[in-house]
Amino acid sequence: MADKNEAKWYVIHTYSGYENKVASDLEKMVGNRNMGDLILETKIPTEKTTEIKDGVVTEKEHKVFPGYVLVKMIVTDDSWYVVRNIHGVTGFVGPASKPVPLTDEEVANLGVEKRNVSVQYEIGSLVKIIDGPLEGFEGKVEELDLQNNGVTVLISMFGRETSVSLELDQIALGEN
Repeated sequence: MADKNEAKWYVIHTYSGYENKVASDLEKMVGNRNMGDLILETKIPTEKTTEIKDGVVTEKEHKVFPGYVLVKMIVTDDSWYVVRNIHGVTGFVGPASKPVPLTDEEVANLGVEKRNVSVQYEIGSLVKIIDGPLEGFEGKVEELDLQNNGVTVLISMFGRETSVSLELDQIALGEN
């Protein structure tokens, strides 16, 4: 049995518009062939956008990378064969269709895997921004959104109080 820690994220190229079908067919095939220990997860990166048309506000979900599906798997001859032979798959992204895994940094930037961040602060805590363009600023936590890895901090900028949205790991507990 393969070690799940060996699994890496790979990018599969598909026909445009076939992303959902490929992901669905791949999940069915994994179940049918009992390959859940080799092909662990599939994702289609999406983002929600708010559109205003004729005064009506709607939220729509758009594919971030049309024509691509991400799959977390351990590459073996069998797993490679199963993925390559799903209808709609044109190949893996990489030289000569040889699967090249995403780096840990790429996985983090794509937000494919949720990172668990332990926080030592709460609403009302004084914090310091330790990463990003506002690094070095201090402020007070207004809101915490642990599910979406977000925090809103009230900082003083140009003599005004300003709310900024940050990721949980961009701030640290300030000194009291």
